[in-house]
Amino acid sequence: MQSFDVQQFIDRQQLKPVHFRVLAMLTVVMFIDGFDIFVVGKIAPAIAADFGVTPAAMTLVFLFQQIGLAVGAFLVSPLFDKFGRKRSLMLCCAIFGILSVATTFATSIVALAVLRGLAGLFLAAVLPGAVALIAEFTPERRRSTFIALSIAGYSAGSAAGAAAALLIPDYGWQAAFWIGGLLPLALVPLLGLFLPESLTFRVERNASDPGIARTIALIEPDLQLTGEERFVTPDRPGKGRKTRVVDVFRDGRARTTTLVWLACLLSMGNIALLAAWLPTFFQEMAGISIQRFAIVSMIGFLGGMVGTVTIGFLMDRFPPNRLIPAYYLGIAVSLTLIGTVPFESPYFVPLLLGWSFCQSGGQAGLNMLMTRVYPTAIRSTGIGWAGGAGRIGGIIAPLLGGFALASAFSLQFTLAIIAISPVIVALLVANLRPMREEPAAGEPAVA
Repeated sequence: MQSFDVQQFIDRQQLKPVHFRVLAMLTVVMFIDGFDIFVVGKIAPAIAADFGVTPAAMTLVFLFQQIGLAVGAFLVSPLFDKFGRKRSLMLCCAIFGILSVATTFATSIVALAVLRGLAGLFLAAVLPGAVALIAEFTPERRRSTFIALSIAGYSAGSAAGAAAALLIPDYGWQAAFWIGGLLPLALVPLLGLFLPESLTFRVERNASDPGIARTIALIEPDLQLTGEERFVTPDRPGKGRKTRVVDVFRDGRARTTTLVWLACLLSMGNIALLAAWLPTFFQEMAGISIQRFAIVSMIGFLGGMVGTVTIGFLMDRFPPNRLIPAYYLGIAVSLTLIGTVPFESPYFVPLLLGWSFCQSGGQAGLNMLMTRVYPTAIRSTGIGWAGGAGRIGGIIAPLLGGFALASAFSLQFTLAIIAISPVIVALLVANLRPMREEPAAGEPAVA
């Protein structure tokens, strides 16, 4: 019986319509995920006003959502490695879609917070699962670029949350959650019909799965299989041992996992803080309405798109532990200047573009880096658990936003303090050793 290495098969492919179909579908999934996670922060003042509370009272909503995201990253992400990328994505989209629709009927801040916390359980696992599937379906030479393009969809979803603020005068804040709930529900049947499962995942779980041959035929219809092939992957050349979640620390990955977790904790904490509070900071500390800030934010989104795609292109060519720190130092500089330069200044929008470019590109770089650290059997778990560490930062950091508002800090001082964490992230990533992708069985993941 002849061995058929599915990873080599994937890597030798030229880009075909099926690759772009997978990319398009997962980019839409990421768009919806980004929209649902970040929309609360974009419309927080309007929600608070409707419930007759101060903006600082929204801290409870942000806290519950971040707790849900953290718990979901640790508990739901491993399901993608157990039950498959496709099936788990469909489940997550269906559940968080239903919970987002239910949010429109919330009658108190507490009820809203509980529903966002429950939705967070399933929102958290979408990004690692989608990134894992793209990494496993795309030829190596284009892998980082494709991952970056999908993550750009996530950034686009976040920006679309800002656009939802423009709907508030006519339709109320509930319109944002109707959009965030109905879109994923409509997407579920399309995923079931048109999204293929990861080949390497199928081989890892069951090398006799008939779906392996069907997916190979989908990618390369002219390839003739005899039916006698023994499908293998580089890290599972034959009968492998059962995968455990502790494997994220095995085979030389312990030091890298620790540094990545710390970097994600600070990076995603910073993102959660600014996503939750930045429009409110400008309204309460600088007198800029959320509608005015939403318009500027949508312009700034272009910087995030360019930053995300650019780092994907560059990471196919340069070491990530040298490239990613430059983005995080850019976050620190631009964020400090945003707090100093007046909103009406002609320099404000370019600074916002620069900050968005570096923030989106830097976090996308961290996500792409993790696909190189973890092999197929634990890839979604590895990315998800690192995201879980980041969500812990997302629980803690937004509390600082409420504290800054309650303490009447200035905008300049607040953003200068927030700018410290990306500097630390840059140092952590710079201390990572060079990495290579997909270690063979028994070989360390880190050089």
